[in-house]
Amino acid sequence: MAFEGKVVVITGAKGGLGTTVTEAFLAAGATVVGISRSIKQTDFAHKNFAAVQADFSSGAAVSQAANEIAGRFGRVDALVHVMGGFAGGTVAATDDDTWRRMLDLNLNAGFYAARAFIPHLRKAGSGRLIAVGSKTADAPHAGLAAYITSKAAMVMLVRTIAAENADAGMTANVVMPGTMDTPGNRAAMPDADVSKWVPPSDVAKLILWLAGEQASQVNGAVIPISGRDV
Repeated sequence: MAFEGKVVVITGAKGGLGTTVTEAFLAAGATVVGISRSIKQTDFAHKNFAAVQADFSSGAAVSQAANEIAGRFGRVDALVHVMGGFAGGTVAATDDDTWRRMLDLNLNAGFYAARAFIPHLRKAGSGRLIAVGSKTADAPHAGLAAYITSKAAMVMLVRTIAAENADAGMTANVVMPGTMDTPGNRAAMPDADVSKWVPPSDVAKLILWLAGEQASQVNGAVIPISGRDV
C-alpha cells in the first residue's frame, strides 16, 4: 500500500491503458480521481475512486476541475496524463480537422492538465507528473504526421515542466510505449503478432514506479517501453 494517503489524478482513467493504470494505483492504496469528459463514478467499483468530468478542450474547465479536486481532497500528489488520440496520414494527406484534433488530444489537453495541476503538485513537496507518449514520437515515421508531431511536442512540454519545477521537489517524466496489447489494437490489427506488443500492466508498473518515492531522482526522463518490438 505504497500510495496510501496519496491523491493521484488520472486523465483518461477509463480506456485500454487508463483502466489498467487506475486499477494499479487503487491496488497500491491511492485515492484515485479519474478525470475526463465521460468518466462516471460507476466505472470503478472501489471506495477510493472518484470521477470528475471535465472538457479538455477548455483550459478554464480543466483549471476549475483541478481546483475542485484539490479543495475536495486537500492535496494532489501525482498527475498521470494518459488520455490522447490517434490518427494516421502523411503530411500531404492530413486535413485541417485531423491536424487540429491530434494537437488538441495529444498536446493541448496535456498542457491544460499540467498548467492546472502544477501549483497543487508543487505544494505537495514531492509532486509527480507522468505523461504517456508513444515510441513513434522518438523518430520520424511515415504516415503518422499529425500524431507523431503532437506526441513529440508533448515530450518537450514535459521536459520543460521538469526543468521549471525541480526546485519544488517535483518531477515530470514521459513513458513511451510501443504498440500495447489492448482490445482496441487487437481489433484494429487482427493479423499482427501480438507477442511483440507491450502488456498494459507493464506500462502501469513503470508509471507506478515513477510516481513513487524511489524515483525521486528521475526527472525529465523519456523512457521507452517497447517489449520485443525494438
